Amino acid sequence: MKVTVEQAALLKALGHVHRVVERRNTIPILANVLLRASDGQLALKATDLDIDIVETIAANVTQEGTTSVPAHVLHDIVRKLADGAQVSLEQDGQAGQVTLRSGRSRFSLQTLPESDFPDLAPGEMSHRFDVAAADLRLLIEKTQFAISTEETRYYLNGIYLHVIDGKLRAVATDGHRLALADVAAPAGASGMPGVILPRKTVSELLKLVSEASEAVTVELSSVKIRVSTGAVVLTSKLIDGTFPDYQRVIPQRNDKLMIVERDEFARSVDRVSTISSERGRAVKFALGDGKLTLSVHNPDAGQATEELLVDYEASPLEIGFNARYLLDIVSQLEGDTALVKLFDSGSPTLIQDREGAASLYVLMPMRV
Repeated sequence: MKVTVEQAALLKALGHVHRVVERRNTIPILANVLLRASDGQLALKATDLDIDIVETIAANVTQEGTTSVPAHVLHDIVRKLADGAQVSLEQDGQAGQVTLRSGRSRFSLQTLPESDFPDLAPGEMSHRFDVAAADLRLLIEKTQFAISTEETRYYLNGIYLHVIDGKLRAVATDGHRLALADVAAPAGASGMPGVILPRKTVSELLKLVSEASEAVTVELSSVKIRVSTGAVVLTSKLIDGTFPDYQRVIPQRNDKLMIVERDEFARSVDRVSTISSERGRAVKFALGDGKLTLSVHNPDAGQATEELLVDYEASPLEIGFNARYLLDIVSQLEGDTALVKLFDSGSPTLIQDREGAASLYVLMPMRV
């Protein structure tokens, strides 16, 4: 193999593919990136056996060939090369090493054969559709924070993606809060199976769609998903589990409405929670007479109170929330005001920008 590429193009591609490679691997080949030079292109591929990502860049291929080298080492080398430099990768008849040259720099990297590299075969994909990168980004950004980190409830360790009522919907929950976001269902998505995208896949997808400006092609089956954007193709296994019936959690009878200025609300919650215990993070709400009183009592640190003028005409109510969870939700809102729908001190609360907003959030109360 002998190939020459631009440093910037190689660095960008490595930036995408090397992220799926775990720093510590018990299987040596999984620490490597596969390099395949052919037809004026260099394809880079990495996998952790759950996610597989391939990016193809233009290259001057003098001699076609395939090999694999340590992913993080290669990324660090290319990152430190001069901007705009040409990078030459060459493997001669002597198996075992690839020589990288750029300017006056020369590196010899250990290789492993292509035959050792695992292939995450996507198999038959039952559905295929194109979705705007901005729509996919919105679905992920609005819900990602609510993904559970509790490994025992593995079916909550991702985003549930499905089509309902003509909308492509993403839902995530950790049992304490729930996030839901909708976009118009693209042509071809109708009838797709509901799938759970793993947390790591969600993170990698968000990075890819954040850089994309065109439509993203999504192909999926009940066990795998493949997303193509530009020269990048990401294939991932899905979480094999049943997502709970989240619609039962979304309150329908919350008739106590509070409208509050979003930024002022967030700053007030943040201020009073300063003295809350790291473990509890509880903030008490006292609502009545067009006023919200926020209070925190921490036996070890003291207490704090703050009052806010709000639009609230229902009967007085006291309820407690985890401040960090509440701030996570408020940070996702985009309007100047937040609409908070309450029922009583022990029932889930609904938070959204406004009635009919594309995203909504459910927060379980705390005892305070």
